[in-house]
Amino acid sequence: MNTGLDAFGQDPWWVIGLKTLLIFLVLVLLTLFNIWLERRVVARMQHRIGPNVHGPFGLLQSLADGVKLAFKEDLIPKAADKVVFVLAPVIATVPAFVTFSVIPFGPEVNFFGERTPLQLTDMPVAVLFVLAIASIGIYGIVLGGWSSGSTYSLLGGLRSSAQMISYEVAMGLAFVSVFMYAGSMSTSEIVAAQDDLWFGLILLPSFVIYLISMVGETNRAPFDLPEAEGELVGGFHTEYSSLKFALFFLAEYINMATVAALATTLFLGGWHAPFWIDEVWAGANQGYWPVLWFFGKVMFFIFIFIWLRGSLPRLRYDQFMAFGWKRLIPIALAWIIAVATMRAARNEGVFDDGLAQDPQFWMISIGVVLAVLLVTFLIPEKQEEAPARAFPPRAGGYPVPPMPAGGPVQGAAAPLVFHSDVHTDTEVSSNG
Repeated sequence: MNTGLDAFGQDPWWVIGLKTLLIFLVLVLLTLFNIWLERRVVARMQHRIGPNVHGPFGLLQSLADGVKLAFKEDLIPKAADKVVFVLAPVIATVPAFVTFSVIPFGPEVNFFGERTPLQLTDMPVAVLFVLAIASIGIYGIVLGGWSSGSTYSLLGGLRSSAQMISYEVAMGLAFVSVFMYAGSMSTSEIVAAQDDLWFGLILLPSFVIYLISMVGETNRAPFDLPEAEGELVGGFHTEYSSLKFALFFLAEYINMATVAALATTLFLGGWHAPFWIDEVWAGANQGYWPVLWFFGKVMFFIFIFIWLRGSLPRLRYDQFMAFGWKRLIPIALAWIIAVATMRAARNEGVFDDGLAQDPQFWMISIGVVLAVLLVTFLIPEKQEEAPARAFPPRAGGYPVPPMPAGGPVQGAAAPLVFHSDVHTDTEVSSNG
């Protein structure tokens, strides 16, 4: 039996084709289910009913919406670049499917008489392949906003490019400690390295950084700034309709599944049974049972996406970017240095004698401290009070109102106060 990367590249053509078709079908069906789940969970959180008409428990509501979008009128703005306008949704959607080609769903199984791993393919740099392909999807969003011929769409596309690039840096740095600890960039070998202990426990800061980065990478609330409906009228897909809009929608939900599957693979043991069930049940990690464990972990991350959307308000853009560049990236760099130091000390035999004989203990201890430090950075900084200034009116213009005492005010505006010498409409009508 082939082991490691030798197990790939040996499948017949019909096995490869069938695996590709199954991945496509699973992602499409998972998208329909995730849309339904999000509506039901958010409705439950907001004390509403949610979809309950189409199919049992409203399960066919997502399919009905897809059919409705297909029959809507397909409009192309007059000022749009027609070729780029049509290609942009395709550029955003295709990479979302391709990234799942290196995700391991389970071990080697008997697949219609052929012995093959439950994974389409693998390579020595599989995780870097996922990052490279996922970055191509950014072009679809940016080009979609630019080609629409709309200022609102262009602003949404520019926001998306800055946001995704910024948080991809933190996401890539979160992977470095995983590579050092596993000794490989292959997804199947990283899963095999977590047979005894998950990296999400040993490398807690990397796990926390990745959780935050994956929300920003997928443009999900509270980081859905490229689609800020209250500011940009829908963001980069304002001018899209019918199936082209559906493709953008499909790409977003598949990207959610992609980052969730990557988090499962790198930090939660991949398809290995949770809670060490295999210690009491020897067959938990054999056959097709690991597929159940894998998708159970993926749905856990999907629920976190939905939970955040129903709980948190949208951040300001400056807060979001400052947190990514001033908090996530420095913490990730400090953690990489700590992991590299611990690995070098272990290789040199520092932990062979003395009190600190278990490097995992020190890894977890340092990780908890850095994770707590990262969470404390979410507390807003205290701003210095600035004196109020009044700007004189320009010639023929209007006076500029003074800034509030202490600088710009965050949160809701101050309540309006009506003086007693101002008559209300009721008083005017009664005195009239």
